[in-house]
Amino acid sequence: MGLKEFFKKRSLKAPDDTQTKAAELTLRESLYPICLVTVLFFLWGFSYGLLDTLNKHFQNTLGITKSRSSGLQAAYFGAYPLASLGHANWILRHFGYRATFIWGLCLYGIGALVAWPCILARSFPGFCVAIFIVGNGLGSLETAANPYITVCGPPRYAEIRMNISQAFNGVGTVVAPVLGSYVFFTFDEEVALRNVQWVYLAIAIFVFILAFVFFLSTIPEITDADMAYQATETHANADDKPLWKQYRLFHAAFAQFCYTGAQIAIAGYFINYVRDTQPNSTDADASRFLAGAQGVFAGGRFFGVFLMKYIRPRWVFLAFLTCCIIFVAPSITQRGYTGMSMLYVTLFFESICFPTIVALGMRGLGRHTKRGSGFIVGGVMGGACVPPLTGVAADSRQTAFAMVVPLCFFVAAESYSLAVNFVPAYRNPADAFSTTEVGLHQGGLDEETADGVVITDEKVVSATHKP
Repeated sequence: MGLKEFFKKRSLKAPDDTQTKAAELTLRESLYPICLVTVLFFLWGFSYGLLDTLNKHFQNTLGITKSRSSGLQAAYFGAYPLASLGHANWILRHFGYRATFIWGLCLYGIGALVAWPCILARSFPGFCVAIFIVGNGLGSLETAANPYITVCGPPRYAEIRMNISQAFNGVGTVVAPVLGSYVFFTFDEEVALRNVQWVYLAIAIFVFILAFVFFLSTIPEITDADMAYQATETHANADDKPLWKQYRLFHAAFAQFCYTGAQIAIAGYFINYVRDTQPNSTDADASRFLAGAQGVFAGGRFFGVFLMKYIRPRWVFLAFLTCCIIFVAPSITQRGYTGMSMLYVTLFFESICFPTIVALGMRGLGRHTKRGSGFIVGGVMGGACVPPLTGVAADSRQTAFAMVVPLCFFVAAESYSLAVNFVPAYRNPADAFSTTEVGLHQGGLDEETADGVVITDEKVVSATHKP
């Protein structure tokens, strides 16, 4: 194979108006692409867990306040809407999923390299810039990976696929604090900062290699025409409306903003909470407690997947988010192991909320799926807004009292879980996808027919079969 043929076969541009066999991928056919994309979930879980650990680390080594250290979360999550509604969404709509994965990994690698001189100069603003670039990369990955996992395979199991993949995100959030407890908090300041440099260099090398793996891999490109076909087959009917009338989508994005902000605030100040409520504990101890809490979080995702096998995902979502409200409230007034255990239980019930909001919010979007995913992922910007508010409350009172801030945002997110269970306009599209047979059986569109199906502005139209 010549060089020209090699690059032509791995073209990153996929026509979005053509229906392919990807609309009806079976479980077996979707296994490889799902496994490959799940690696990305581990990556941003690790990066997010590392950020929570660095929050406290920089308070110690650079002498900054709790509210100022939240600049890390603000830079990281503030980049998400720029990616999900801007450059990453444009690449996703004009080129496809694989191109967006490669773009996001390259930005992630560049940000990790930029972090090196910033750490060397002990520049917190410079490191925030590096984290902003990393956030753009991870925001690009989430813009593509979340909808890809949702639509790659039988629609009936979308929430289960999302929660399994996100469980590996949880594994990443466990590994990072454990690593941080040994390489950031058990050395003097100079050695600890140098260790941060090496960690980010290793990340850069790994993500550039992974970007090359995605370039070489052949994974199904799922087009707008494929999603319109699924919406038609499931009779969800939401696809018929223009994007600006997809009210369920915007409510899901609002819920994602509130929920993510609360989740990031709790994890970001977990180490501070332990230190404030248990004065005898060290930063290394608190970091290991955080790793344990993130382990509970990851375990909650696997438990949620088990429940969703037998109970409708929307009911599991309602129960878990309600429990978040119930258990975070006592952490405001309780101290010691009692208060920390309340946060442990809260993280357990947080586990399935983010991926389930993504999956439910994208139900029935059809040809709007790629653009719609940008709004839901853009809701992650809550992680840039809620932690600074929590930091201000922690500086003025105590970290335990500051837990009232995420509590309020959990209550706001609850409005979506109630709507998706009790409002027919929300509930019916979700249930239509939960009972569909699309992708459960081999067959459907044959290869010749799939090549001749195009999407118009309003619906999918099948071309005449070739002779």
